[in-house]
Amino acid sequence: MTAQKDLVERVREALSDRDPREVPMFGGVSFMVEGRMVVAARRDGELLLRIDPTAAKDLLARPGCHPALMGTDRPMGDGWVSVEQAALQGAGLDAWLEPALSFHEAQDAK
Repeated sequence: MTAQKDLVERVREALSDRDPREVPMFGGVSFMVEGRMVVAARRDGELLLRIDPTAAKDLLARPGCHPALMGTDRPMGDGWVSVEQAALQGAGLDAWLEPALSFHEAQDAK
């Protein structure tokens, strides 16, 4: 199984209680919850997260996290980060899904 397919399966399982819709975009499979993208499993096996821009600095300090790029060199902005495969192993995936889901829920509260 490829790294992306494995990640898609793991994200699908982790979000199953939220009835996500899967959409091909951002160079992979994006998971939409209530019509908004939360995360994407990219072709290279990295996880793209939509986050609260005010949390970017703290999240980027975690091992395996870096600013998200569109293509090879265009930054996506403070509301997006990418997480390397190694940081997603074991319970790592749940730890990284949490800030994306928290941001999603905060948007619902507005």
